[in-house]
Amino acid sequence: MKDKIFEAYQLKDIILKNKIVMAPMTRSRAANEGNVATEELQGEYYAQRASAGLIITEGSQVSQDAVGYVNTPGIFTEAQVEGWKKVVKKVHDEDGKIYIQLWHVGRISHPDFHDGALPLAPSAINPNAQSYTPTGFKDTVTPKAMTKEDIQTTIADFKNAAKNAIDAGFDGVEIHSSNGYLFHQFFNGTSNVRTDEYGGSIENRARFFFEVLDAIKSVIPQEKVGARFNPSLHGMFGITMDEETIPTFEYIIKKLNDEYDLAYIHLSEPFTDVSEIPFAVTEIARHFRPLYDGTLMINSGFTYETGNAVLEAGNADLVAYGKPFISNPDLVDRFIYSVGLTDWDSDTFYTPGKEGYLDYPVKTTQVKV
Repeated sequence: MKDKIFEAYQLKDIILKNKIVMAPMTRSRAANEGNVATEELQGEYYAQRASAGLIITEGSQVSQDAVGYVNTPGIFTEAQVEGWKKVVKKVHDEDGKIYIQLWHVGRISHPDFHDGALPLAPSAINPNAQSYTPTGFKDTVTPKAMTKEDIQTTIADFKNAAKNAIDAGFDGVEIHSSNGYLFHQFFNGTSNVRTDEYGGSIENRARFFFEVLDAIKSVIPQEKVGARFNPSLHGMFGITMDEETIPTFEYIIKKLNDEYDLAYIHLSEPFTDVSEIPFAVTEIARHFRPLYDGTLMINSGFTYETGNAVLEAGNADLVAYGKPFISNPDLVDRFIYSVGLTDWDSDTFYTPGKEGYLDYPVKTTQVKV
């Protein structure tokens, strides 16, 4: 229990009971009219995992235009806000802390979600990926390049969603500016070929993100806002790295460090082997730690040992775990008491109902002392 990973952590106005974070993961369980998170499903799921220092929910769309995966919960209607209120209460009743991830998938969507209309993106470039639609995975299409009016509408959508999130009782929000979704599409030179103030230079490609951030912090304290980035994402979700990719994220993170006071930045280590990509960074936490004075959360493929090691080395303040939390609701206690982990069933990651969602066993109660 002396390990750094189990220490409490002061995250702005809240105290996390440990440095273990449940990462945001799409689970596609809001299979109801209106895509509402429910007390019976999402509420129980997150409450089961409330021993995490912090829970970050699955990505939740900020508008109908933002949808790109089937049965994902939103945070833009009154019914959705009321649903999330019940979820948050269940987590808080278990002494948990919970942020919601605000999401717009951009071009990783499909006309099936938009009454036949094209999904929105910075530029009309097909990511050649797949969207998870009501009838299964379908190939993406060439999206509609966002007009300036579309951009302003989307900024307003994020602002409204952030206010809704705090009204629902969340401890904060995370902007999903990662993994090939809308913000990442603006950042990346292969998905953004605009010639206006939202394209071209690094500063211009980051402009949309900062305009959204400024809008959000006009309605909720910026100390309740986190942002997620995946700097060395390559060959997935339609993203291809180039020589300006890492400088773009360095610019964004330095600007956040110098001009903002966010709850945290949430970074991912590379999802794939990028050791042969000349302009990639293979150790994200180590590279970006010197650039950011605030709370740095790191994610992707950590074990208990490697998670504790990155904290001990001073390269991160918090460690986020994804799939291990799916199949181990008592993951924190399993780490504490050295109980082996249950394997997850990938076949039930995105299926409706309780199976593979609420029925994973808790194994640590009998070994607690």
